[in-house]
Amino acid sequence: ITENRSDLEDLHLYATPREQRFRRFASLEFEGQLFMTPYDFIQAVTSDEPKRAKKWRSLSKQELNQILMETPPVWKGSSKLFRNLNEKGVISYTEYLFLLCILTKPHAGFRIAFNMFDTDGNEMVDKKEFLVLQEIFRKKNEKRERKGDEEKRAMLRLQLYGYHTSTNSVLKTEGEDVVPRSYWDTLRRSTSQALFSDLAERADDISSSLSDTTLLVHFFGKKGKAELNFEDFYRFMDNLQTEVLEIEFLSYSNGMNTISEEDFAHILLRYTNVENTSSYLENMRGTIPEEKGITFDEFRSFFQFLNNLEDFTIAMQMYNFASRSIGQDEFKRAVYVATGVKLSPHLVNTVFKIFDVDRDDQLSYKEFIGIMKDRLNRGFRGYKPIQRYTTFKSCVRKELYSR
Repeated sequence: ITENRSDLEDLHLYATPREQRFRRFASLEFEGQLFMTPYDFIQAVTSDEPKRAKKWRSLSKQELNQILMETPPVWKGSSKLFRNLNEKGVISYTEYLFLLCILTKPHAGFRIAFNMFDTDGNEMVDKKEFLVLQEIFRKKNEKRERKGDEEKRAMLRLQLYGYHTSTNSVLKTEGEDVVPRSYWDTLRRSTSQALFSDLAERADDISSSLSDTTLLVHFFGKKGKAELNFEDFYRFMDNLQTEVLEIEFLSYSNGMNTISEEDFAHILLRYTNVENTSSYLENMRGTIPEEKGITFDEFRSFFQFLNNLEDFTIAMQMYNFASRSIGQDEFKRAVYVATGVKLSPHLVNTVFKIFDVDRDDQLSYKEFIGIMKDRLNRGFRGYKPIQRYTTFKSCVRKELYSR
Protein backbone atom coordinates (compact mmCIF):
# COMPACT_ATOMS: atom_id res chain seq x y z
CA ILE A 1 0.00 0.00 0.00
CA THR A 2 1.10 3.54 -0.65
CA GLU A 3 0.18 6.21 1.85
CA ASN A 4 -1.48 9.37 0.53
CA ARG A 5 1.18 12.10 0.35
CA SER A 6 -0.90 14.65 2.27
CA ASP A 7 -1.55 12.10 5.04
CA LEU A 8 2.15 11.26 5.16
CA GLU A 9 3.17 14.89 5.55
CA ASP A 10 0.35 15.50 8.01
CA LEU A 11 1.40 12.68 10.34
CA HIS A 12 5.02 13.81 10.09
CA LEU A 13 3.94 16.99 11.90
CA TYR A 14 3.14 14.90 14.99
CA ALA A 15 6.25 12.71 14.82
CA THR A 16 9.61 13.17 16.53
CA PRO A 17 12.78 13.09 14.37
CA ARG A 18 13.39 9.43 15.29
CA GLU A 19 9.83 8.52 14.39
CA GLN A 20 10.10 10.41 11.12
CA ARG A 21 13.26 8.53 10.22
CA PHE A 22 11.70 5.17 11.05
CA ARG A 23 8.66 5.99 8.91
CA ARG A 24 10.88 7.08 6.00
CA PHE A 25 12.92 3.86 5.96
CA ALA A 26 10.25 1.31 6.96
CA SER A 27 8.95 -0.66 3.98
CA LEU A 28 6.42 -3.09 5.48
CA GLU A 29 2.97 -2.77 7.05
CA PHE A 30 1.03 -5.42 8.93
CA GLU A 31 -2.42 -4.73 10.41
CA GLY A 32 -1.74 -1.00 10.52
CA GLN A 33 1.71 -1.25 12.13
CA LEU A 34 4.89 -0.30 10.25
CA PHE A 35 8.00 -2.47 10.25
CA MET A 36 11.53 -2.25 8.94
CA THR A 37 13.23 -5.16 7.22
CA PRO A 38 16.84 -5.91 8.27
CA TYR A 39 17.84 -4.26 4.98
CA ASP A 40 15.84 -1.14 5.92
CA PHE A 41 17.59 -0.95 9.29
CA ILE A 42 21.04 -1.18 7.71
CA GLN A 43 20.09 1.55 5.27
CA ALA A 44 18.76 3.72 8.11
CA VAL A 45 22.09 3.66 9.95
CA THR A 46 24.41 3.86 6.93
CA SER A 47 22.57 6.11 4.46
CA ASP A 48 21.14 9.61 4.47
CA GLU A 49 17.94 8.80 2.60
CA PRO A 50 16.08 5.61 1.56
CA LYS A 51 17.16 4.11 -1.74
CA ARG A 52 13.60 3.68 -2.94
CA ALA A 53 10.38 5.67 -3.18
CA LYS A 54 8.14 5.99 -0.13
CA LYS A 55 6.07 2.83 -0.23
CA TRP A 56 4.85 0.43 2.41
CA ARG A 57 4.12 -3.11 1.29
CA SER A 58 1.26 -4.76 3.11
CA LEU A 59 2.11 -8.19 4.54
CA SER A 60 -0.45 -10.97 4.85
CA LYS A 61 -0.52 -13.16 7.95
CA GLN A 62 0.78 -16.04 5.85
CA GLU A 63 3.72 -13.98 4.54
CA LEU A 64 4.62 -12.82 8.05
CA ASN A 65 4.50 -16.38 9.39
CA GLN A 66 6.73 -17.57 6.56
CA ILE A 67 9.29 -14.83 7.33
CA LEU A 68 9.32 -15.75 11.01
CA MET A 69 9.61 -19.48 10.23
CA GLU A 70 12.88 -18.77 8.40
CA THR A 71 14.37 -16.76 11.29
CA PRO A 72 17.50 -18.46 12.68
CA PRO A 73 17.87 -19.08 16.44
CA VAL A 74 20.14 -16.80 18.45
CA TRP A 75 22.91 -19.41 18.68
CA LYS A 76 23.19 -19.27 14.88
CA GLY A 77 23.75 -15.52 14.90
CA SER A 78 26.71 -13.94 13.10
CA SER A 79 28.10 -10.58 12.05
CA LYS A 80 26.27 -11.09 8.75
CA LEU A 81 22.84 -11.77 10.28
CA PHE A 82 21.12 -8.64 8.97
CA ARG A 83 22.75 -8.93 5.56
CA ASN A 84 21.78 -12.59 5.29
CA LEU A 85 18.17 -11.90 6.32
CA ASN A 86 18.04 -8.88 3.99
CA GLU A 87 14.31 -8.39 3.23
CA LYS A 88 13.21 -11.49 5.16
CA GLY A 89 12.58 -9.99 8.56
CA VAL A 90 10.41 -7.52 10.47
CA ILE A 91 11.69 -4.99 13.03
CA SER A 92 9.30 -2.85 15.08
CA TYR A 93 9.82 0.79 16.04
CA THR A 94 10.76 0.02 19.65
CA GLU A 95 13.20 -2.63 18.44
CA TYR A 96 14.69 -0.05 16.08
CA LEU A 97 15.33 2.21 19.10
CA PHE A 98 16.81 -0.73 21.01
CA LEU A 99 19.17 -1.59 18.13
CA LEU A 100 20.28 2.04 17.92
CA CYS A 101 21.09 1.92 21.64
CA ILE A 102 23.25 -1.16 21.06
CA LEU A 103 25.31 0.58 18.39
CA THR A 104 26.55 3.19 20.87
CA LYS A 105 27.28 0.96 23.88
CA PRO A 106 30.75 -0.16 25.01
CA HIS A 107 31.33 -3.88 25.57
CA ALA A 108 31.51 -3.23 29.31
CA GLY A 109 27.92 -1.97 29.10
CA PHE A 110 26.58 -5.21 27.62
CA ARG A 111 26.32 -6.81 31.07
CA ILE A 112 24.48 -3.76 32.39
CA ALA A 113 22.05 -3.99 29.49
CA PHE A 114 21.41 -7.67 30.14
CA ASN A 115 20.87 -7.09 33.85
CA MET A 116 18.37 -4.34 33.08
CA PHE A 117 16.20 -6.84 31.22
CA ASP A 118 16.75 -9.63 33.75
CA THR A 119 14.31 -8.17 36.26
CA ASP A 120 13.96 -11.39 38.30
CA GLY A 121 17.73 -11.89 38.54
CA ASN A 122 17.80 -15.48 37.32
CA GLU A 123 20.62 -14.83 34.79
CA MET A 124 18.19 -15.40 31.92
CA VAL A 125 15.91 -13.03 29.99
CA ASP A 126 12.54 -14.30 28.83
CA LYS A 127 10.16 -12.84 26.28
CA LYS A 128 7.99 -11.22 28.95
CA GLU A 129 10.95 -9.37 30.46
CA PHE A 130 12.14 -8.22 27.03
CA LEU A 131 8.72 -6.85 26.12
CA VAL A 132 8.93 -4.43 29.06
CA LEU A 133 11.05 -2.22 26.79
CA GLN A 134 8.00 -1.85 24.53
CA GLU A 135 6.14 -0.06 27.31
CA ILE A 136 9.15 1.91 28.54
CA PHE A 137 9.90 3.38 25.13
CA ARG A 138 6.21 4.02 24.51
CA LYS A 139 5.83 5.92 27.77
CA LYS A 140 8.90 8.02 27.02
CA ASN A 141 7.42 8.83 23.64
CA GLU A 142 4.07 9.85 25.14
CA LYS A 143 5.82 12.44 27.32
CA ARG A 144 7.41 13.90 24.18
CA GLU A 145 4.36 13.78 21.93
CA ARG A 146 3.59 16.96 20.10
CA LYS A 147 0.23 18.41 20.94
CA GLY A 148 -2.45 18.55 18.33
CA ASP A 149 -5.12 16.46 16.68
CA GLU A 150 -5.71 13.45 18.97
CA GLU A 151 -6.97 11.37 16.04
CA LYS A 152 -3.73 11.97 14.11
CA ARG A 153 -1.61 11.14 17.12
CA ALA A 154 -3.60 7.95 17.65
CA MET A 155 -2.95 6.98 14.02
CA LEU A 156 0.75 7.59 14.54
CA ARG A 157 0.81 5.44 17.71
CA LEU A 158 -0.92 2.64 15.84
CA GLN A 159 1.69 2.79 13.08
CA LEU A 160 4.57 2.71 15.56
CA TYR A 161 3.32 0.40 18.31
CA GLY A 162 0.66 -1.75 16.66
CA TYR A 163 -2.11 -0.95 19.09
CA HIS A 164 -4.03 2.05 20.37
CA THR A 165 -2.44 3.43 23.51
CA SER A 166 -3.92 5.46 26.28
CA THR A 167 -2.21 8.45 27.80
CA ASN A 168 -2.64 7.19 31.37
CA SER A 169 0.67 6.95 33.17
CA VAL A 170 2.03 3.45 33.58
CA LEU A 171 5.45 4.17 35.01
CA LYS A 172 6.05 6.03 38.20
CA THR A 173 7.23 9.49 37.25
CA GLU A 174 9.14 12.17 39.06
CA GLY A 175 7.85 15.08 37.07
CA GLU A 176 9.00 16.16 33.62
CA ASP A 177 12.68 15.71 32.89
CA VAL A 178 14.51 19.01 32.83
CA VAL A 179 17.08 17.57 30.42
CA PRO A 180 15.85 15.24 27.65
CA ARG A 181 17.19 11.77 28.36
CA SER A 182 18.37 9.28 25.79
CA TYR A 183 16.40 6.09 25.27
CA TRP A 184 19.26 4.21 26.91
CA ASP A 185 19.02 6.36 30.06
CA THR A 186 15.24 5.94 30.05
CA LEU A 187 15.63 2.18 29.75
CA ARG A 188 18.22 2.09 32.53
CA ARG A 189 16.04 4.09 34.93
CA SER A 190 12.72 2.50 34.10
CA THR A 191 13.58 -1.19 34.11
CA SER A 192 14.56 -0.86 37.76
CA GLN A 193 10.97 0.21 38.40
CA ALA A 194 9.47 -2.69 36.48
CA LEU A 195 9.05 -4.93 39.53
CA PHE A 196 7.28 -2.12 41.38
CA SER A 197 4.79 -1.15 38.69
CA ASP A 198 2.20 -2.88 36.59
CA LEU A 199 4.59 -3.09 33.64
CA ALA A 200 5.47 -6.72 34.23
CA GLU A 201 1.81 -7.64 34.62
CA ARG A 202 0.94 -5.79 31.44
CA ALA A 203 3.60 -7.67 29.47
CA ASP A 204 1.21 -10.60 28.96
CA ASP A 205 -1.45 -8.27 27.57
CA ILE A 206 1.12 -6.54 25.35
CA SER A 207 2.39 -9.88 24.05
CA SER A 208 -1.09 -11.04 23.11
CA SER A 209 -1.87 -7.80 21.26
CA LEU A 210 1.38 -7.64 19.27
CA SER A 211 2.67 -9.67 16.36
CA ASP A 212 5.89 -11.58 16.75
CA THR A 213 8.96 -10.04 15.14
CA THR A 214 12.26 -11.33 13.82
CA LEU A 215 14.08 -10.29 17.01
CA LEU A 216 11.53 -11.96 19.29
CA VAL A 217 11.75 -15.21 17.34
CA HIS A 218 15.54 -14.95 17.09
CA PHE A 219 15.87 -14.48 20.86
CA PHE A 220 13.03 -16.60 22.24
CA GLY A 221 12.20 -19.18 19.58
CA LYS A 222 9.16 -19.68 17.39
CA LYS A 223 6.99 -20.56 20.40
CA GLY A 224 8.37 -17.74 22.53
CA LYS A 225 9.33 -20.13 25.35
CA ALA A 226 13.12 -20.04 25.04
CA GLU A 227 15.24 -17.86 27.33
CA LEU A 228 18.21 -15.69 26.46
CA ASN A 229 21.47 -16.11 28.37
CA PHE A 230 24.17 -13.47 28.69
CA GLU A 231 26.63 -15.14 26.31
CA ASP A 232 24.10 -15.14 23.45
CA PHE A 233 22.99 -11.60 24.29
CA TYR A 234 26.61 -10.36 24.33
CA ARG A 235 27.37 -12.09 21.03
CA PHE A 236 24.28 -10.54 19.38
CA MET A 237 25.26 -7.01 20.46
CA ASP A 238 28.90 -7.48 19.42
CA ASN A 239 27.86 -8.95 16.06
CA LEU A 240 25.52 -6.04 15.33
CA GLN A 241 28.21 -3.46 16.04
CA THR A 242 30.67 -5.40 13.89
CA GLU A 243 28.20 -5.80 11.03
CA VAL A 244 27.43 -2.10 10.74
CA LEU A 245 31.14 -1.24 10.89
CA GLU A 246 31.92 -3.86 8.25
CA ILE A 247 29.31 -2.39 5.92
CA GLU A 248 30.69 1.12 6.36
CA PHE A 249 34.26 -0.07 5.89
CA LEU A 250 33.43 -2.18 2.82
CA SER A 251 31.58 0.74 1.25
CA TYR A 252 34.93 2.50 0.90
CA SER A 253 37.50 -0.33 0.70
CA ASN A 254 36.48 -1.60 -2.77
CA GLY A 255 37.58 -5.11 -1.81
CA MET A 256 40.93 -4.00 -0.41
CA ASN A 257 42.18 -4.66 3.12
CA THR A 258 42.40 -0.95 3.92
CA ILE A 259 40.58 2.31 3.35
CA SER A 260 42.40 5.56 2.69
CA GLU A 261 42.98 8.08 5.44
CA GLU A 262 40.73 10.48 3.56
CA ASP A 263 37.90 7.94 3.43
CA PHE A 264 38.36 7.38 7.16
CA ALA A 265 37.94 11.14 7.63
CA HIS A 266 34.77 11.10 5.51
CA ILE A 267 33.30 8.34 7.69
CA LEU A 268 34.25 10.13 10.93
CA LEU A 269 32.62 13.37 9.83
CA ARG A 270 29.38 11.73 8.72
CA TYR A 271 26.32 12.66 10.78
CA THR A 272 28.08 15.48 12.58
CA ASN A 273 27.30 19.17 12.77
CA VAL A 274 30.55 20.12 11.01
CA GLU A 275 29.47 22.59 8.36
CA ASN A 276 32.69 22.78 6.38
CA THR A 277 34.24 19.32 6.22
CA SER A 278 36.52 20.37 3.35
CA SER A 279 38.80 22.30 5.72
CA TYR A 280 39.43 19.14 7.76
CA LEU A 281 40.05 17.08 4.64
CA GLU A 282 42.40 19.64 3.09
CA ASN A 283 44.31 19.89 6.36
CA MET A 284 44.77 16.13 6.45
CA ARG A 285 45.86 15.91 2.80
CA GLY A 286 48.60 18.42 3.45
CA THR A 287 49.97 16.67 6.53
CA ILE A 288 49.81 12.99 5.46
CA PRO A 289 51.86 13.01 2.26
CA GLU A 290 52.09 9.21 1.93
CA GLU A 291 48.94 7.11 2.06
CA LYS A 292 49.34 4.05 4.26
CA GLY A 293 45.70 3.14 4.76
CA ILE A 294 43.52 2.21 7.74
CA THR A 295 42.87 -1.49 8.37
CA PHE A 296 39.53 -2.83 9.59
CA ASP A 297 41.06 -3.71 12.96
CA GLU A 298 42.20 -0.09 13.36
CA PHE A 299 38.81 1.13 12.13
CA ARG A 300 36.93 -1.06 14.59
CA SER A 301 39.19 -0.19 17.52
CA PHE A 302 38.52 3.52 16.97
CA PHE A 303 34.76 3.02 17.07
CA GLN A 304 35.10 0.84 20.16
CA PHE A 305 36.87 3.82 21.68
CA LEU A 306 34.01 6.11 20.61
CA ASN A 307 31.55 3.85 22.39
CA ASN A 308 33.61 4.53 25.54
CA LEU A 309 33.67 8.28 24.92
CA GLU A 310 31.97 9.09 28.22
CA ASP A 311 34.68 7.32 30.23
CA PHE A 312 37.36 8.97 28.12
CA THR A 313 35.83 12.39 28.81
CA ILE A 314 35.96 11.75 32.56
CA ALA A 315 39.57 10.61 32.30
CA MET A 316 40.51 13.73 30.39
CA GLN A 317 38.91 15.90 33.05
CA MET A 318 40.83 14.03 35.75
CA TYR A 319 44.03 14.59 33.79
CA ASN A 320 43.09 18.27 33.73
CA PHE A 321 43.39 18.30 29.94
CA ALA A 322 39.82 19.50 29.43
CA SER A 323 40.83 23.15 29.20
CA ARG A 324 43.83 22.75 26.91
CA SER A 325 45.12 20.93 23.85
CA ILE A 326 46.78 17.53 24.13
CA GLY A 327 49.50 15.68 22.25
CA GLN A 328 49.43 12.25 20.63
CA ASP A 329 51.13 10.40 23.49
CA GLU A 330 48.76 11.93 26.06
CA PHE A 331 45.76 11.10 23.88
CA LYS A 332 46.82 7.49 23.31
CA ARG A 333 47.55 6.94 27.01
CA ALA A 334 44.22 8.47 28.10
CA VAL A 335 42.32 6.28 25.62
CA TYR A 336 43.95 3.12 26.97
CA VAL A 337 43.54 4.04 30.64
CA ALA A 338 39.88 5.00 30.22
CA THR A 339 38.70 2.35 27.78
CA GLY A 340 41.29 -0.43 27.60
CA VAL A 341 41.48 0.12 23.82
CA LYS A 342 44.92 0.38 22.25
CA LEU A 343 44.95 2.63 19.20
CA SER A 344 47.80 2.17 16.72
CA PRO A 345 50.28 5.06 16.33
CA HIS A 346 49.25 5.48 12.69
CA LEU A 347 45.56 5.72 13.59
CA VAL A 348 46.23 8.28 16.32
CA ASN A 349 48.41 10.28 13.95
CA THR A 350 45.64 10.22 11.33
CA VAL A 351 43.05 11.44 13.85
CA PHE A 352 45.37 14.27 14.88
CA LYS A 353 46.01 15.27 11.27
CA ILE A 354 42.24 15.46 10.67
CA PHE A 355 41.43 17.61 13.69
CA ASP A 356 44.71 19.51 14.20
CA VAL A 357 43.54 22.52 12.20
CA ASP A 358 46.34 24.88 13.29
CA ARG A 359 48.95 22.15 12.66
CA ASP A 360 50.68 22.36 16.04
CA ASP A 361 50.39 18.57 16.58
CA GLN A 362 47.95 19.24 19.42
CA LEU A 363 44.29 18.23 19.59
CA SER A 364 41.61 20.63 20.75
CA TYR A 365 39.89 18.49 23.36
CA LYS A 366 36.55 20.32 23.44
CA GLU A 367 36.19 20.50 19.66
CA PHE A 368 37.13 16.85 19.19
CA ILE A 369 34.75 15.62 21.90
CA GLY A 370 31.87 17.70 20.53
CA ILE A 371 32.28 16.40 16.99
CA MET A 372 32.73 12.79 18.12
CA LYS A 373 29.59 12.92 20.28
CA ASP A 374 27.66 13.86 17.15
CA ARG A 375 29.24 10.97 15.26
CA LEU A 376 28.63 8.47 18.07
CA ASN A 377 24.95 9.34 18.36
CA ARG A 378 24.16 9.12 14.67
CA GLY A 379 20.80 7.50 15.34
CA PHE A 380 19.78 10.01 17.98
CA ARG A 381 20.83 13.51 17.00
CA GLY A 382 19.50 13.47 13.47
CA TYR A 383 21.33 13.25 10.18
CA LYS A 384 23.07 16.04 8.34
CA PRO A 385 22.81 15.78 4.55
CA ILE A 386 26.24 15.11 3.07
CA GLN A 387 27.76 14.55 -0.31
CA ARG A 388 26.86 11.14 -1.66
CA TYR A 389 29.57 8.90 -3.07
CA THR A 390 29.09 6.46 -5.91
CA THR A 391 31.38 3.92 -4.27
CA PHE A 392 29.31 4.03 -1.11
CA LYS A 393 26.05 3.40 -2.94
CA SER A 394 27.32 0.65 -5.19
CA CYS A 395 29.26 -1.22 -2.53
CA VAL A 396 26.48 -1.26 0.06
CA ARG A 397 24.00 -2.41 -2.56
CA LYS A 398 26.41 -5.10 -3.75
CA GLU A 399 27.17 -6.21 -0.21
CA LEU A 400 23.53 -6.46 0.80
CA TYR A 401 22.20 -8.23 -2.27
CA SER A 402 25.10 -10.62 -2.82
CA ARG A 403 24.32 -12.45 0.43
